[in-house]
Parts: sequence; structure tokens; C-alpha cells
Amino acid sequence: MRASDTAYAALRDDILQWRFPPGTAFAEVEQANRLSISRTPIREAFARLTAEGLLVALPGRGLVVSELSRSTIVELFELRIVIESEAARLVALRRDRDVFEQLRAEFADAAALLDNGDDLGEYYALVARLDAAMDEATNSRFLLGAIRQLRPHLVRARRLARDNHARLVAAAGEHLTIVEAIVDGDDQLAADATAVHLRKSLKNILDSVDGATTTTAMNNS
Repeated sequence: MRASDTAYAALRDDILQWRFPPGTAFAEVEQANRLSISRTPIREAFARLTAEGLLVALPGRGLVVSELSRSTIVELFELRIVIESEAARLVALRRDRDVFEQLRAEFADAAALLDNGDDLGEYYALVARLDAAMDEATNSRFLLGAIRQLRPHLVRARRLARDNHARLVAAAGEHLTIVEAIVDGDDQLAADATAVHLRKSLKNILDSVDGATTTTAMNNS
């Protein structure tokens, strides 16, 4: 792997996992020393992160991690609902039925998977497999490009929400409804179920954001 790819992957993960929260300044020398990589690959990594919108240039501060305010999260989901609902509709028309029948069987057991313990890795891996299968079946370069452009910001937004067991079980059921619609080739139901799932996901994130804001305000009063 090239040094610039290594730097990009490391810095991107740091941003997505909130090790560098919004507003954190990024300096070439500092990051080069931290990662033991020369400044040129770091500069290339900064350019890629800026293109993704994870870094922004601010007058007098240089590059900083982009904001993720409540209003920004709402705007992200407004776009996400539109494009992912359309993607689900296309997937229902273009899918490999066998692939989604297997996913249907796995999501039917997802509630039990979530009850297996505190490790949610298996469940999130299942969701990732669904995303990958839908990406492949969409067969629309520009639509898929728009979805992938949003994903880094959505990963950051999801980190704001706590792993609420009841919400995860409900989300697994919502995913199952989407997959069943895809298996049946019901494009309208697939789109509608996706929109419902995303609106509920947005509400869960906003509830966490608002709760954290209220707690901070009480602690500072």
C-alpha cells in the first residue's frame, strides 16, 4: 500500500470514529510525525479527505474536521432518504434473487443475533453485507456514487447515537421488510420501507443528540 493510502486510511478512520471531533485542526507536520510518514503523502491524504468533505479549509485555521451539527445531520438524511429509496426500488427490479433470499434468512434471525451478547460486530457485519449486495444490484453508477459520497458523514452521524437494544431490534425488522420486498420484486414497497427505516434512524440519532445537549446544559447550569 502506498504511503498516501496508509495515511488516508488512518486519518479517515480517526475522523469517522470521533478520535478527531469536528473543529480539530490538521497540520501536515504534526500528522506526519504522528504517523511516521513524510509530509508529501500526508498532503495527498489531506486532499482526498477534503474532497470527501471530511476536512474543510477555514480562514486563519487551515484544515479542520468538518462540522456535524444537528441541522447538518437532518440535511444529510433528507438527501439519503431520496437516493437510497430510489436505490432500493432499482434493486428490487434488478436483484439476484438468491443473494437476497440468503440475506432474508439471516435477517430473520437477527433479533437472536442481537441477544447473543454485547458484541454487535456480527450484526453490523450483516448490515454491511446487505449494503454491499444492494450496491452491486443497483447497477447505477451515478446513484451509487452519490450514496458513497454520503457514507463517511453518515458513519460519523451514527456514532452520535447510542447502541439502543430496542432500536437495533426494530431496525433489524425494518431491514427484513426491505429485503423481503426486494426478494418479491416489489419495488414500491422496497422504496417505502427504506424511507420509513431511514426516518426512524434519523429520529434515533436526533434523540441522542438532543439528549446529550440537554445533559451538557444541565451540567453547566
